[in-house]
Amino acid sequence: MSDKYTVLLYSDDVAVRDKIRLAIGPRPAADLSVEYADASTWEECRDLLDKYEIDLMVLDGEATPAGGIGIARQTKDEYADPPPVCVVIARAADRWLAAYAQVDATMLYPLDPVTTGQTVAGMLRDRRNGVVPLGTMGKLG
Repeated sequence: MSDKYTVLLYSDDVAVRDKIRLAIGPRPAADLSVEYADASTWEECRDLLDKYEIDLMVLDGEATPAGGIGIARQTKDEYADPPPVCVVIARAADRWLAAYAQVDATMLYPLDPVTTGQTVAGMLRDRRNGVVPLGTMGKLG
């Protein structure tokens, strides 16, 4: 039996969302299955967070006009119990900014499906087991 989780994918570019979705897949691990909620703006992210139980946010750090790192920070600031957040970044040097934004994990473009699946599966298992994300001290790497 597998647990089903909802992952919010954010990017202003539908092709980027599709690449992230493909890298994660419908089953990032044998015990986990994923359904996706797509957002192309911060307003859509907020609407999905308000209406549905989102288990994980995967955000495009290169999106415009609102980047994933900014949305991560805003989510952490505005929601009492935000879901864990993973931001996909293009430059390893942006990890410091992700840490400032209290991002729980980062992944680098181009996405490796094995590493992506492992990262997402670990974050969803932590959520299932009630492990509180470590934010800036966690899986930034």
